[in-house]
This record gives sequence, structure tokens and C-alpha cells, in this order.
Amino acid sequence: MRYSGVFGGVFCLIVLTAVAALAAAPVLLRDDFTAATSAGRRSLRGDWTFAGGVASCTQDDELYKKHKNHGPIIFYDLPFDDATVTFAFKAERAKAVVFTANGQDGHIFRVSWGPRGTAVRGFPPGVKDNPISVGQNEQPLEQGVWVPVRVTLKGPQATVQVGNAAPQVYEHASFARPKTNISVGFSFGSLDVKELSVAP
Repeated sequence: MRYSGVFGGVFCLIVLTAVAALAAAPVLLRDDFTAATSAGRRSLRGDWTFAGGVASCTQDDELYKKHKNHGPIIFYDLPFDDATVTFAFKAERAKAVVFTANGQDGHIFRVSWGPRGTAVRGFPPGVKDNPISVGQNEQPLEQGVWVPVRVTLKGPQATVQVGNAAPQVYEHASFARPKTNISVGFSFGSLDVKELSVAP
């Protein structure tokens, strides 16, 4: 019985240590959108506001034209290879919402939501304006509701979960390249973003 007691104590200690390690898992970046500025954040092409845990912007059509038909966007400068990015967005009259991971030589991975569905694209080195279609589904851009997003980039694989839908796995060699920043952008209407984080 004494051996069992020692074994049980050691087992409990291992379990508690594992739980504590998970609870203390490092986060590469977290933005709670309570402050006008945050480390690594660059908000461009619109009048972004940050309050109450939400980043908000409405497209300015003149700025859209000035930036060659590119809408408001938030960039985060963050070097990484593999990571999981989570955030939630709420679109109002938006025609597109886009999440992109970029490298030193341009785009690497992109998932975009629009009226006709969700599209995933890869960008082989040297390809900027001609991305490769890696997958598409009929899950359209929802309006007026919070949509949680989880994107895991690991080597050549990207796992994308949107809302309560089952995670979808996409693969392309270009996804494995080193990343230097991520962005969330949109075109037309307005967009709210909350609870953005990046974890290894």
C-alpha cells in the first residue's frame, strides 16, 4: 500500500505539472483592443477605433480608391514559422473579409470570406498577383454576427475552423515559409474584430 501511495502522489504531481504547463503555454501575441496602440499593431487605410475590447472601422470609399481598391487593414509584425491564430469578426455590409500571413517576399497564406463562399490561397515564391487556389467551400461571409476563426499553420498544412463548422485542412508547400506578419482586412461596409491572439 505504501508503494501505491507514493505512486499515486507522483502521478498526481505529474498531472498537476502538465496542467500548469498548459495553463502557462506561451502566447506570441495577444491584442485585447482596449488601447489605441499595441505592440506590433499597424492599422491602415481607414479610421480604426479601439475600445471595449473591439477594433472597429468603416470603409472610406475615397481611401479605398486611393489605395488601389484595397480596404482597411490591421497588420501585426511578428516573425514565426508555425502558429495558431485566433480571432473573431463581425461584418456589416462587407463584401470581403481577409486573413493573410505574409513573409519577407510577400504573401504566403490567405483565407477570404465573401458572398460566394470561403477561399484558401497559397502564394509560391515570386507569385504575388496570381495566387494558387488551394481550396474553396460554400460557407459564405455572414453579416451582423460574431464569427470565431482559428487558423493553424504548421509546415505545409493549414487547418482552418470557422464558427462551429468542422476544421478544414489544406496543404501547399508555400505555407511552410517563414512568416513575418499577419493581417486582417476587409472591403466595403464595416468590420469589428476582437480577441486576436497568436500562440505557438
